[in-house]
Amino acid sequence: MGTPFKKDELEKFEKLLLKKREELMDELKMRKTQLDETIKDATGDLSSYSYHMADQGTDAMEREKAFMFASKSGRLLYHIDEAIRRLRKGEYGFCQTCGKPIQRARLEAVPHARLCIECKGKEEEAKAGH
Repeated sequence: MGTPFKKDELEKFEKLLLKKREELMDELKMRKTQLDETIKDATGDLSSYSYHMADQGTDAMEREKAFMFASKSGRLLYHIDEAIRRLRKGEYGFCQTCGKPIQRARLEAVPHARLCIECKGKEEEAKAGH
């Protein structure tokens, strides 16, 4: 199929995707550390006595929040990896629904975009309708 972009433009998009991927990996490592940390680790307290219920609740909420962000970041990482794969296969820059080229401005804002703005709008409308 070929790509609608020149070689130097593709290199720019690849650098952008790789940079976003690296930032995301750093964020995921940080989130993993937060998930692995226990109250005892966080406070440095060596006793095995339980803490106040409110402290335990706050810790549980923070861990749940960290897990949610890590999960969302994991999905984003998948989409970035797929965009890099499409780029290297020469399929980058085309809508996966209608096959038309995705606008350069959209890819600069969302380099892992797999849909043109029209198809993305239709996808969002369909999700909102359910």
